Amino acid sequence: MGSPIGPYFQRPVWLQASCRGNVLWAYNLRHLDLLETYVQAKLRERGELVPWAPMSLVERLPTWLKTAKNRTEILRTIKCLRSTVPAAG
Repeated sequence: MGSPIGPYFQRPVWLQASCRGNVLWAYNLRHLDLLETYVQAKLRERGELVPWAPMSLVERLPTWLKTAKNRTEILRTIKCLRSTVPAAG
């Protein structure tokens, strides 16, 4: 946990991109949604962010991902990652 390596197969995760000199990664679209919701939030109060994820998950995010000055670039990177996922049809 905590790195762009899948915990089950021990292979690099597919959703990863360079951002602000770091690697922004997500295990899947649901994880990417959580990151996007958190980064978009202007006011980050303690409590439930999304029904399925404990707040402790976002509390452990790296500082560069939580810093407001990086918001625009992080959201742009998330959008690019999302565009690499084939549409379900």
